[in-house]
Parts: sequence; C-alpha cells; structure tokens
Amino acid sequence: MNDRSSADRGRVSTGIADLDTILGGGVTANRAYLLEGAPGSGKTTIALQFLLEGARIGERGLYITLSETAAELTEVARSHNWKLDDIELFELVNEEGLNQDREQSILDPSEVELGETIQGVIACVDRLQPSRVVFDSLSEMKLLAQNSLRYRRQILALKQYFSTRQCTVFLLDDRSSDPGDLQLHSIAHGVITLEQAAQEYGSERRRLRVVKMRGVKYRGGFHDFAIETGGVAVFPRLVAAGHHREFTGDLALTGVERLDQMLGGGMSPGTNTLLNGPSGVGKTTTAVRCGLTALERGDKAAYYLFDEGKATMLARARSMGMDLQYHIDSGQLQISQIDPAELSPGEFANRVRRAVEHDGVRFIVIDSLNAFLQAMPGEKYLLLQMHEMLSYLNQQGVITVLILGQHGIVGEVRSEVDLSYLSDTIVLFRYFEARGSVYKALSVAKSRTNPHESSIREFLLGPTGVKIGEPLEDFEGVLSGLPNYRGKTPLMAAEPAAADA
Repeated sequence: MNDRSSADRGRVSTGIADLDTILGGGVTANRAYLLEGAPGSGKTTIALQFLLEGARIGERGLYITLSETAAELTEVARSHNWKLDDIELFELVNEEGLNQDREQSILDPSEVELGETIQGVIACVDRLQPSRVVFDSLSEMKLLAQNSLRYRRQILALKQYFSTRQCTVFLLDDRSSDPGDLQLHSIAHGVITLEQAAQEYGSERRRLRVVKMRGVKYRGGFHDFAIETGGVAVFPRLVAAGHHREFTGDLALTGVERLDQMLGGGMSPGTNTLLNGPSGVGKTTTAVRCGLTALERGDKAAYYLFDEGKATMLARARSMGMDLQYHIDSGQLQISQIDPAELSPGEFANRVRRAVEHDGVRFIVIDSLNAFLQAMPGEKYLLLQMHEMLSYLNQQGVITVLILGQHGIVGEVRSEVDLSYLSDTIVLFRYFEARGSVYKALSVAKSRTNPHESSIREFLLGPTGVKIGEPLEDFEGVLSGLPNYRGKTPLMAAEPAAADA
C-alpha cells in the first residue's frame, strides 16, 4: 500500500479555498461525491483542481475518462497554466484502442459491455492505488447499462469498491441522459450541482449549489463562481450574521460643515447613507467630498463606479479642487470601474468583502445602485443582496455611501427600486424653481442614529467644491414634486458673494 498522509485527517480540500469554506472545511475523506452539471458548466476544471491539490500535498491522483481524451484534458490544463505530470490519466475512449500492440487495451463504450468497463477501472485503481479519483463521466456508464436497474447496481458496486480502497472520488455527470433522474443523489455521499445561464447581453453566469453533504454543516443556497485563467473562483454567498467586529461610534465629518450640521454632527461608523436624487444634481460630487475627507483623516476608502468612467470622475473631481490621484498612488484609495454585464452580484459582494477584511477599507461608495440593479435577475433579489451586504458592512463598522439616481428632472421623480427601509440615513437632492431659474437643494429625510435637521438648504457646486447655504423658508410644492421658492433668504447661485459653507 502507498503512503496515505490524509487517510485519517477526516476532511479533504477540493483545491478551491472558497468552495472548502462553503463545505465547512472540505469534503469528508474516502467518500464518493457527485459533481453534476450541463456541459461547459465547469465540472472538468473543478475535478482537475481537486487532483492537483492532492498532487501538491503528495497524494496520488487518477483521472478516469470515458468522454474526453488525454490530449483534451492536457489542453484544458494548459489553458490554466497547469501541468498534469503528477496525475495519472486513464482513457477508456480513444481511437488508439485499435492498436493491438498497446500494453493497456482501450475500450469503446459503444462496443463493449458495462462489466468489462468496470473491470478496466478496477484493474487501473488496483495497480495505481490512488488517494483521489475522478470518474468522467457517468452518462456514458448509463448508456452502457441500457437500463436503470443495472446502472444503479453497477454504481453501487463501484462506490463500495472505492470505499474499500481509501479513495476520495468525484463522479462527474453531465445530466444529458435524463436530467430529471435523481437516483445518483441517494447513492452519493454528497452532491454539488453546477449551473450555467446565458444572459441576453453580457457574459454567461455560473453558480453552484450544495444539494447534499452527509455529516457536514455546509452553506446552502446558490453561490456564484467564474472560470478564470488559473482555475475556478468561487464566491460564497455573503451571510452577514457570521461577521461581527468591534468599532468605535465616533462621528466622522463629511468635509462640509453645514452638511455635518444637517446630519446631526456627521456620519456614524457602521451606518449607510443613501444619496437620492435626479441626474446631475450633485450626488457623486458629494460622495467624493465625503470620501476625500475620510482619506484625509487616514481611513482607507473604496469607490465602485457602475455608471461613470474612472477618468471622467477623476477629472471632474479635480476641477472642483478634489484631487484623488495622490491617494490612489499611495494605495489608500481603490477606484474600481464595474461593468455590470460582466460581473455577477456574488463576485461584487466578494470584492467588497475582500476590500474590508484584507485591505482595511473603512469607507465605501457604490455609484450607483441603478446600474447595480441591471446586474441582478430582479428587484427582489437586489433587495436581498443589498440587505445582506449592508448588514455586513454595518457590522464591520464601515461607513457606506449609496447613490441612487431618480428618473426625471422636475415634476414627479421616481426610483427603480425603493431602498429607503434599508438606509440608515437618507439625503434628498432636488431641483427647484425660483425667480425664473433652476436651482438645487438638499435635505436630510431620515437618520437612525443622529437628531437631524428637517430644513431645506440650497446646494451649489463650484470650483471650490460643495457649498450649502442657509435654511430656505417659504418653499412651495416640495411634496407635489414641483418645488419653487418664494422666500426672502438670498440664493447663493443668484448672489455669488453669499457666505461660503
């Protein structure tokens, strides 16, 4: 018998750290697991990573294939910059099987009986004595069996055989023979289902779900994953309840004195602020000002751009006296331009979590939720996703700024989704009419942590950044959606000499 360093360790790593996390530490050793999914969903890549992880720690791995040739598997490995030198490849389908001079005969499933195929597998395992085995795939086995009863008996016999050889086995199934047949689920010790869905626009989305795992407390539900150069990257579904961190509750200033006054002293750590208003009213500039103040006090920040280009945003901020380049060069500020057509929600949540836990980010801006919505399959899932992410960020003591654009400029404005109940603080931006011109105003509609102002103040953007004026009295039509101002307080935009914020 070969040396089995992992025979008594209890759990076996899949070679994918985040998949191990979902499985609560890996799979139980010396058991058979079903890895099922349609062609192209990623079964082969995950199986190779499983064997390569074994090779890395000195375990012998065996890949038994009825559906792919060694050349095809080698090509898959090459695309990920892997070498399969330490993995045994045993082909049961190959045109070279016609060569009678080969020491190991090659079997063609269309011409041989199932029993002969099983015997070939057993002979190979007895000879190599591997610790990890991949069997690809069961669909060809079912075709050989010709009926469900014989197929089930042979799979049970194969499972029993592997259990006596101290092998951890991945059985691959492409579900092409009968997608509704679940008999394999009862036989396998665990079942992982892979799914691939094509979008009407953008790249395909992949996700996996642990259907069954005996004796293991795993993380249920769907988890997004992607196939990248270097293997499969899994993004475990974020569960906020498992992440708590101690933090101080000292208020953080925004960098605009009158905005701090309106917020009741500033922004509280562990809360999120929703900047809500029509396009062009100044939401992004306000978020940048708050972020720059966080950087100046020594916090790390991350800005996720869904709408505007990174270069455009930096140039606009620079024109208002807010140069972010120094903080980007120092690594204190991360600006990520996100393409919602190419990034799954699970991967985005994983990026946010990595920024917080690995990079020490304490201030986050998501600009904007409108584009993020387009990455989701529906409004209900956006709310669930955002609820979990905001709960996580709040428990980590992070200050989060969310930007939500509204449809329309004047008149009734509306949002694609209502996130007001998820927000700790809501700042409303509005256009209003006065003296034949259009101006901007803002007010704080809600704050769960601080006593806030209920006044409406003029809001102005200029070369020196953000300016906020005195409370404006005698507004009319604010709730009707057509606000206009008939008060006596001077307007900053009409009188540039007015007091600065």
